[in-house]
Amino acid sequence: MTAVARGVREAGSFFGLVVDVVKATPRRPFQLREFIQQAWFVASVTIVPTALVSIPFGAVIALQLGTLTRQLGAQSFTGAASVLAVVREASPLVTALLVAGAGGSAICADLGSRKIREEIDAMEVLGISPIQRLVVPRVLATMLVAALLNGLVSVVGVAGGYFFNVQVQGGTPGAYLASFTALAQTADLVTSEIKALIFGAIAALVASYKGLTAGGGPKGVGDAVNQSVVITFMLLFVVNFVISAVYFQVVPQKI
Repeated sequence: MTAVARGVREAGSFFGLVVDVVKATPRRPFQLREFIQQAWFVASVTIVPTALVSIPFGAVIALQLGTLTRQLGAQSFTGAASVLAVVREASPLVTALLVAGAGGSAICADLGSRKIREEIDAMEVLGISPIQRLVVPRVLATMLVAALLNGLVSVVGVAGGYFFNVQVQGGTPGAYLASFTALAQTADLVTSEIKALIFGAIAALVASYKGLTAGGGPKGVGDAVNQSVVITFMLLFVVNFVISAVYFQVVPQKI
């Protein structure tokens, strides 16, 4: 089978999993215990790295924009530009990358281990849907954690940008804070949260698919984890571009 045909088959199988997850989500009984356990696990392995990474992210953005606005003579808009850059783009992407790298890889490894131990096949023989029992709680938990962490990254990133702009570049605290509402609007935060939800779903769905299709023993599970992280990263950047392009076409910007 050629690489193109294999890629088309993989894409079709992944789309089939997405459809199955959507159909299984409203079914009862809902696996509340599994959902809570997975949400806690994903949050526990990602919250500290996410908070630590968001500080230099906000700082770099503030330093770059502070230098640029000073060259253009628009220092009063440094705060607004920093908020837009952090909230619109950096925050959901940083959140999704860390959720995919830490939480997604763990999901893939867990489901892959169950697959090679034939636990998934045993569930199907017993009439238990692995999608409803295992995948749906993980997808919803990852979406919830991604949305919550996105808010954390936004706050920490903006605070880090404020500190470095004021302390390192000699910016004015009042001007930085007052410019928040100059260009930023509520739709920016709403779009950021929507991105985080979508990115979290993508990370969990790709990880679940690669885990459920893993084979070849422990080495196959390791390969599946690596592939899930790489594929997720590629999809995140493509989807982020599409959402941003649609946002700028639909939502009127402040002038």
